[in-house]
Amino acid sequence: MTDIKVIIPAFNEAESIAHVINELPKSVSEVIVVNNNSTDDTVKNAEIAGATVLTETKKGYGYACLKGLDYVASTSKQPDIIVFIDGDYSDYPEELDKVVAPILENNIDFVVGARTKGLREEGSMTPQQIFGNWLATFLMRLFFGAKFTDLGPFRAIKYEKLKELNMEDKTYGWTVEMQLKVLKKKMTYTEVPVRYKRRIGISKVSGTVKGSIFAGIKILGWIFKYSIK
Repeated sequence: MTDIKVIIPAFNEAESIAHVINELPKSVSEVIVVNNNSTDDTVKNAEIAGATVLTETKKGYGYACLKGLDYVASTSKQPDIIVFIDGDYSDYPEELDKVVAPILENNIDFVVGARTKGLREEGSMTPQQIFGNWLATFLMRLFFGAKFTDLGPFRAIKYEKLKELNMEDKTYGWTVEMQLKVLKKKMTYTEVPVRYKRRIGISKVSGTVKGSIFAGIKILGWIFKYSIK
């Protein structure tokens, strides 16, 4: 049976985290929530919902993801697939089986859950998110011939392939770094359209001007870094 582990970075997601955990399908063997300096009941609610909870005190999305991967590497049984999903309940966790299907059925290495316009709840993505996704994927098409349309956080990858990527970004550039490295290493990839709704609470990135600016700088920095290599 395929072993699927889910990593959820979480900062102050007390109201949403249990919903995400509880609605993941039974095909998941372990849910790993990485508490990234939450000051609310995120840890308590995640533990009650049955997740393995880790704490990463260095603030940043990438730091939290890397903490989760360090834990996975230390376990006695390595998974076949790692799935990343946000803890804000903007994705539909029950769609995980749909996201991993190309890996299981077609031996694809990497899958992005694409937040296509027709499946997005109105207002679920800010104008700066929509523009940022368009610009980043346009540049990836321009420089690398990529077919990505989104930098969606709901994504699945073969664990062995993920290890080959040697992920390093500590903050906002995590998603685009992964996609760029998949392209550079000529791994197989695809997108699966997923539904997307308004998140619970305020976004720590797109919900603030500072967060949006820093995310944009990070994403463009990774793209131009790889385009000149």
